[in-house]
Amino acid sequence: MTRAELLRRMQEQLHEGGLHGYILVRDLLTGEELGIEPDVQLPAASLVKVPLAVATAERIRRGELDGEAVLDVQPGRLTTPGPTGLSRFRHPARIAVDDLLYLSTSLSDGTAADALFTLTPPDQVSAILEELGLRGISVRHTISELTDTPAERFDAPQTHLAHALAIDAGTSGRGHRIPQLDTTRANTGSARAWTDLLQMLWRPSAIHPDVAARVRSLMTHNLLRHRLAPDFDSDASTWSSKTGTLLNLRHEIGVVEHADRQTFAIAVLTESFVPAGTQPGADALMAQVARTLRDHLRQQ
Repeated sequence: MTRAELLRRMQEQLHEGGLHGYILVRDLLTGEELGIEPDVQLPAASLVKVPLAVATAERIRRGELDGEAVLDVQPGRLTTPGPTGLSRFRHPARIAVDDLLYLSTSLSDGTAADALFTLTPPDQVSAILEELGLRGISVRHTISELTDTPAERFDAPQTHLAHALAIDAGTSGRGHRIPQLDTTRANTGSARAWTDLLQMLWRPSAIHPDVAARVRSLMTHNLLRHRLAPDFDSDASTWSSKTGTLLNLRHEIGVVEHADRQTFAIAVLTESFVPAGTQPGADALMAQVARTLRDHLRQQ
């Protein structure tokens, strides 16, 4: 099967499963890659916590932040709803910056991320990415802004209505009536840009080795492993990743390191056109397509 035939077949499978997919798989040893519309910009959702981690770790390295410094996180002030970590706390907490970095990245804790954003605002995160030579990722707002969408305004039995609005209210230029899905206002990145960031973290680059090692460790210890991990994690490989989910968006970026030293950076960004909140089949399909592309590169 030719590459063109393979990519067409994968696009068809994604469409049959209710997904538009924007994917890039890159062999970090050879530079060979396979992609499906990898240059399309999509809202980043929680993927933005990776550049936030890079910026925070870089500022700690420079001495601009103290990783041991303790922040007071007050309920009702930095409260960003979410399923894990500080987002579920009911009482004030005192937590070190370095531990907030762990909570934000490895647990995808939105409240921890917003505490870090008070130290390094979105425009400063963007400036650090620019200094490091990374293009194609825009950081424009905090995590708390992701919690003011139609999904929070409907009761659970009406979740499908929020997803229907997310699916139908966009424009051909990727504007959207929902600000968090409007690529001119949201945090954004393409599959290629996220893959470039992964390559900078896993291969020598302008990112300081200590910073890269810290962020790699945070991604290796990511606890949200329901999406691509089942197809990439094994006794003979290590999967380090970060997920992102917002309304009909399901994303994951990560690196799989095999025991034979083959290493692949993978970015899978998707938009569902099925109006439903819970879609385990979509998660499994994302992993299946990404693994098929990885397998094709691995056999070259």
